[in-house]
Amino acid sequence: MNKLDLFIGIIIGLLTTAIGMFAFITMYTPWDFINGIKILQQQEHLGQVICLGSILNMIIFAILYKKKKDLMAKGVILSVILLTILTLFL
Repeated sequence: MNKLDLFIGIIIGLLTTAIGMFAFITMYTPWDFINGIKILQQQEHLGQVICLGSILNMIIFAILYKKKKDLMAKGVILSVILLTILTLFL
């Protein structure tokens, strides 16, 4: 069960980042989500948008930690580490 909680935390972190990216691209750019990702990648700004999207993970981490879901909170942190490594290569 412990590994499942960790995996759920990673999935929550990745989905939260995707929601944050979606919100940023749709609110602050004139493009839709898919075209926005393509254009931002061509302009080499996609890594910055991924970092902005992962800001929501801090809120999710605080909520999970407060509810004593430590392994899920660690999964959220692991997803941030994975996204950081991904951002380095973009």
